Amino acid sequence: MEVIKGLIKRGANLAVNDEKITGFQELGIEPIYGEEEAISRASVIIDCTPKGIGMINKEKYYNKYKNKIKGFLAQGSEFGFGKMYAVGINDDVITPKDKFIHIVSCNTHNIAVLIKTLAIGNKNKNNLKEGRFLCIRRANDISQVKSFVPSPEVGSHKDPKMGTHHAVDVYHLYKTMGIDLNVFSSALKINTQYMHCIWYDLKLDNKITKEEAIQKFIDNPRCAITYKNSANLVFSFGREHGHYGRLLDQTVAVVPTIHVLNDNEVIGFCFTPQDGNSILSSVTAAERFLYPDEWEEKVKCLGPFLLQEV
Repeated sequence: MEVIKGLIKRGANLAVNDEKITGFQELGIEPIYGEEEAISRASVIIDCTPKGIGMINKEKYYNKYKNKIKGFLAQGSEFGFGKMYAVGINDDVITPKDKFIHIVSCNTHNIAVLIKTLAIGNKNKNNLKEGRFLCIRRANDISQVKSFVPSPEVGSHKDPKMGTHHAVDVYHLYKTMGIDLNVFSSALKINTQYMHCIWYDLKLDNKITKEEAIQKFIDNPRCAITYKNSANLVFSFGREHGHYGRLLDQTVAVVPTIHVLNDNEVIGFCFTPQDGNSILSSVTAAERFLYPDEWEEKVKCLGPFLLQEV
């Protein structure tokens, strides 16, 4: 409740399900709107509900108001909600007709920017022969007390061609640009609350040196580099220097782990700034809806929070 009270003190209007209004009032908090009234008054809706609820809300509410509201966003595992989006990856294919946008997950952002940085050439030429990714996921957020794991927990490969949803999502993200990717991902969860980590192996159809690969990360403003090899050090840096404790970069590439095999295969580790990278895409997409001719100028104020080195 203190979190809600804090948000209200900072200017937020509380909207709750109609049947929950009395309960909040009994706790000393007065909701301003019921759910449907809040939805009907909105200019843009960013749906951050648990997996699957966004699709339910779309069918129950959003389709009803799609001609009145400028746009709808859903985050994470809401496949099918709308056109997939990650800022800096497929901006050019988002059009005014795209009323429903699916902001991909934090690890999908990370994989997407790895591919964009190392394997996508001029005019979106696809230089990726094969991409393999291992998503080493943190157990739960530091704000959560549930879902912690006592030891490494491996995930299954539910998709017969691409493994876990991370590769599936990044495939469909690039498909919006007309690019077909050969990608496969695996995932495991480990007993830490700090950050996700990704091991990547990208085979290219062009030659590349280790120095060139590192320079590509340095040159991409949405990538941060680090010489730290511990997630707690990167996490601590983000907590102290990030925007409200979050890194908005799409990846933090660990320079000492970058390796090149056979002049065309880039291997390494990187950390995922979970929440931060998807929040930046959500804010950007919302600005696109609100200011279709000025959104690029509007989001420039967030540029200083894209750190170049951690």
